[in-house]
Amino acid sequence: MSSSEHAAMEEAQPPRLPMPQWELVTMVAALMSLNALAIDIMLPALSDISQHYSLSRENDQQLVIFAYIAGFGAPQLIFGPISDRFGRKGLLSLCLIAYAIAGVACILTTSFTTLLLARFIQGMFASGVRVIAVSIVRDLLAGRAMARIMSLVMTVFMVVPILAPSIGAAVMLVAPWQWTFGVLSLTAVLNLIWIQVRLPETLPAEARQPLSVKQSGAAYWQVLTTRITVGYMCASGVIFGALFAFVAASEQIFTDVFQQHETFTIWFAGVAGALAVANFMNSRMVERFGMRRISHSVLLLFIALALINAVTLHLVGEKLWLFYPLFCLTFACFGMLGANFTALAMEPQGKIAATASAAYGFASTTVASFFGYLVAGQFDGTVAPFMWGFVALGVGSLSIILMTERFKLFQTR
Repeated sequence: MSSSEHAAMEEAQPPRLPMPQWELVTMVAALMSLNALAIDIMLPALSDISQHYSLSRENDQQLVIFAYIAGFGAPQLIFGPISDRFGRKGLLSLCLIAYAIAGVACILTTSFTTLLLARFIQGMFASGVRVIAVSIVRDLLAGRAMARIMSLVMTVFMVVPILAPSIGAAVMLVAPWQWTFGVLSLTAVLNLIWIQVRLPETLPAEARQPLSVKQSGAAYWQVLTTRITVGYMCASGVIFGALFAFVAASEQIFTDVFQQHETFTIWFAGVAGALAVANFMNSRMVERFGMRRISHSVLLLFIALALINAVTLHLVGEKLWLFYPLFCLTFACFGMLGANFTALAMEPQGKIAATASAAYGFASTTVASFFGYLVAGQFDGTVAPFMWGFVALGVGSLSIILMTERFKLFQTR
């Protein structure tokens, strides 16, 4: 039986959910939100961090974000096979504990270098949480059902980017910026208690894979030789470079370009809110129209909107009332790309879900962080280079999808 036939059979089976759907969605979203929270909660503090450590270059403050993202990448390749061998719950608990400890280390650090090191380590264990969270969903669901649940997860998940900068700003009203990291530790502990009480092991003993270099190598070889998995993995990495670029440079864009320092968290929340709405729309549409039709159409829309915004900036200038609605629409496209690209990449890999999730997470995050750093690093006090970077990344992602699908877009299979 081929991997696609096996995935189709899995999708036809009724879901085996160990808890109410709403609780599963909320739990997985809470676990995955640790990643977004670790990035977004200190966005209002980046200027204070730069001043505290007397950084010589303004863009160096972005390293607080990219150190975390760098740690988030490669360890997924280790967590995946370990989780496929020993199961989900125990390893997830370990990662949450280590994430919380790294948050405490960020509070206690006395130099910018050690702060970046603590952030790197925190990213490492957050990668384990992410791998296992996606694997839990794949253990229970496949295909369009997985895409629908992941869209609901992302809808709930997007509450965090909406609120996190405001939470960070609120913390800074009553405590030094270091205590934004204390919120990360507290959230990890709360998640740990929740999974101990409510989450059963989702990977049965008979489905576990042997842990060896040979077995892990064979599993990764299966991932790397599955055209659909590799294609959507690479396409995700390229297009999500634009998302990482915005997160890293958002405070500079709204503060330095548009002079919105006092209201930055509101503007950021609006962008995240547009993304949440798109995620919810995808959850209602994907089982009817299919992952390919939606994601391919939205990727073309992303390119068009980014191009219109870039040209408008060139012709009219940097007017917030023009830039912002166009940018919100552009950013909302991620809500119909992420869940569908993930489900398409994971669909053929049911028996090695954690390994596939690890490979997907590593490749997409590493590639995205590289391109995100390149685009964010072009910030020169204007938005134009930033938006042209969005256009380039969109075209790059589309090119990969065209090759992956053998130049046949919008298929329903």
